[in-house]
Amino acid sequence: MNRTSRIWRWAGISSAMSTLLLLAGFIYAVSDIANPSAEARLQGGSSTHTEKNVKAGAWDVTAIGDSLAKGTGDDTGRGFARRTVDLLNKEGETSKLVNNLGINGLTTEELLPMLEDPGVKYALQHAGIILLSIGGNDLFNGTDTLTAGEHVPTQAEIDAAIDESSKHFGEVVAQIKKINVQALLVYVSLYNPFSDLEGMREIGNDAVARWNAMAMNALGDYEGTLVVPTYDLFTQNSSRYLSSDHFHPNGDGYQAIAERMAQGIARE
Repeated sequence: MNRTSRIWRWAGISSAMSTLLLLAGFIYAVSDIANPSAEARLQGGSSTHTEKNVKAGAWDVTAIGDSLAKGTGDDTGRGFARRTVDLLNKEGETSKLVNNLGINGLTTEELLPMLEDPGVKYALQHAGIILLSIGGNDLFNGTDTLTAGEHVPTQAEIDAAIDESSKHFGEVVAQIKKINVQALLVYVSLYNPFSDLEGMREIGNDAVARWNAMAMNALGDYEGTLVVPTYDLFTQNSSRYLSSDHFHPNGDGYQAIAERMAQGIARE
C-alpha cells in the first residue's frame, strides 16, 4: 500500500513538472514573437537595409541622363558609355555596362523624379562608376529652331535657363550621391554645338562656360566626383565630331569623350 502511494506520488510530481515545462515553453514562444531578439530583427530586416549595403563592382558602369548618355548620333550605338567600358577593359580592368538610362530630350527637372524610381535606383546602386550627361536641353531647348536660324535666344532667356536649371542640377547630384555614395560620379560637361552659327557663337559659348563652372562647383561639394571637359573638343572640330543633326556627337566625337573619361577615371 505504501509502495503504491509512493508510485502515484512520483507520477503526480512528474506530471506537474511536465506541465510547468510546457507552460514555460509556451510563455517563451509568445514573448519571442511579441519582442523578437536583435539578431532576429537583423535577419528579417527590411529591403531598405539591404539596398544601402549593395556591393557594386568598382569598374561597373551605369549611364544616366539625356541623349548624349544614350549615345544618340553614334551610328554604332555605342556612345561614350560602352566606349568607356571598352577602354577600361583594354587597360586591364574588369568593367561592364550595368545599364544605360539615357533618354532623348531629358532635362534636369525631368531627371529628378526618375531618381525616385526603384529600377533606376537599382541600376545606380549596382555601379562603381556613374556617367552623367544632363544640361544641354536646359540651355539649348528647341535645337531645330536654332539650327534653322528661326530663333536665337536672348541673353535674358539664357540667364533665366541657367538660374532655374542650376537648382535642379544641384538636386540631381545630391540625389545620385545619396543613392550611391561610394560610386565615382563622372559628369560630361557641355560644349557649344552652335559655335559656327552666326549669333550663337558668343551667347552659346558664354552660356556653356557659366554652366560648366556651376557644375564644377556643385560636384566639388562631394567626394568621388569627376568633371570631363568637352568644350575644347568641339569648338575647333565641330565638322569632325558632330553628327549630321549638328547637335549630337558622331562616333568619333563619342570616342574622344570616352578617351577623356577613361583617362580621368584611371587617375582617380
